[in-house]
Amino acid sequence: MILLQSISYGFPGGDVLFNSIHLSIQSHTKSAVAGSNGIGKSTLLKLIAGEIQPSEGNITVKGDLYYVPQMFGNFDHRTVSECLKIDKKLNALQKIINGDVGEEYFETLNDDWDIEERCQNALQHWKLENLNLNQKLESLSGGQKTKVFLAGIQINQPDIIILDEPTNHLDLEGRKLLYEFVKQTHSTVVMVSHDRILLNLVDTIFELSNQGISTYGGNYDFYAEQKEIEQEALNNDIHSKERALKKAKEKERETLERKQKLDARGKQKQEKSGVARIMMNTLRNNAEKNTSRLKDIHAEKINDLSGDLRNLRSSLKNSDQMKLIFNDSDLHSGKLLIAAEEVNFKYNEKLLWKEHLNLDIRSGDRILIKGSNGSGKTTLINLLLGNLKPSAGTISKSECNAIYVDQEYSLIGQDMTVYDFVQQFNDSAMPESEVKTLLSRFLFRKETWEKKCGILSGGERLRLLLCGLSISNKAPDMIILDEPTNNLDLQNVEILTESIRNYQGTLLVISHDETFLEEIGVEREIVLG
Repeated sequence: MILLQSISYGFPGGDVLFNSIHLSIQSHTKSAVAGSNGIGKSTLLKLIAGEIQPSEGNITVKGDLYYVPQMFGNFDHRTVSECLKIDKKLNALQKIINGDVGEEYFETLNDDWDIEERCQNALQHWKLENLNLNQKLESLSGGQKTKVFLAGIQINQPDIIILDEPTNHLDLEGRKLLYEFVKQTHSTVVMVSHDRILLNLVDTIFELSNQGISTYGGNYDFYAEQKEIEQEALNNDIHSKERALKKAKEKERETLERKQKLDARGKQKQEKSGVARIMMNTLRNNAEKNTSRLKDIHAEKINDLSGDLRNLRSSLKNSDQMKLIFNDSDLHSGKLLIAAEEVNFKYNEKLLWKEHLNLDIRSGDRILIKGSNGSGKTTLINLLLGNLKPSAGTISKSECNAIYVDQEYSLIGQDMTVYDFVQQFNDSAMPESEVKTLLSRFLFRKETWEKKCGILSGGERLRLLLCGLSISNKAPDMIILDEPTNNLDLQNVEILTESIRNYQGTLLVISHDETFLEEIGVEREIVLG
């Protein structure tokens, strides 16, 4: 069981991320935390896992807990066995086998005599059977690092499992193993993920927002359906408030006009009947006070309705205002852009692929580059772009404008400001005011325009890149995406999906997100073995 009571958390700079949130997660349940990028999903998991401590409140966790982080940089200097939390037990077992019967070794091992066998079985299950337990984690690929930590679940057999974006970098085979594990485990599972197949295996979604945590008793499909119902109700409320505001303004105008006519008519009667000037002034002052009171009453009602309307509109999905329509590429469909003949590449004097590659890429193609972790997908991209020279074979290319969006969005310079980056795409001399209006549409408010791009999250970098592309008068002939949905929340995945679906140029994509690939309409595959 996991219980969070009145939890608050603030960053060292003073910004408060959570303020008195409550959460209860029952044993043997499977749940996911949803919410926009930057709202604090990963921070919430770290709090539960005990990696960080709350500013206020209490966290109760009953049972052994195992945490799979999203980022592995802090672990790169450790060995695989240290990451698996078995290094001390393996050392104690080896000491005992070698005849050292010190009491401390028996206490460390704690009767865990099958630790070696469990370790071998777990690594074999995750296709890591040839892994050296003493090698540093930094020597592994992103997918292998994830699999090491996932193998640790099977080895440590925890009561509670915390998973932060566990499908990042995992190949299709690894994802299927993870899906099967989540289906079968009786442990309590809490996750953050953008993988909709994985999210459909949970029984509860906790949505984290600025208002706190809302609970949805179902999987992702149920959650998405409920959000659509809420969105429709919100739109109805907005339309109702708009009508009420319009009616209130009309009522104010009609009331004031009627009051002015009555006052004018009364004044004429008073003048004809010879009312004294002092009395006329008193009556006029009373009329002005009544008019002012009427204005205040209507103004208060209009202000209340306007405030309600602003609050409702602020709850609208951001994706509704970030729709991106690319211009068409100038290249005619079917033009040969890249041809590779008998291509291969050597790492440490060893050829990367068993068979040389032969492929062609034509204008308008939508191609998936497919392969397991370590099969050379990113290497192939760099060969096709000319960033690497092939060790064998030839690559010929036609002139075309290509944009490569890698996993780190390195196209966006770390030291550039948000405004300076999008200005690079302003080839039609769009006025500064329009550029800034477009930045606001992509959720970059005035206070962020001079912010350095290096501190942006993955979702913010995606939005910034899409904003730049929408400013450009000419769409790229080719877009290359390397694991584009990694580290994006579901809303940003939705934005990316919609944008790429509308794109008419050539698309090359590396991704293991089957839902994303289906929705963007991939037409053929290049399979690497």
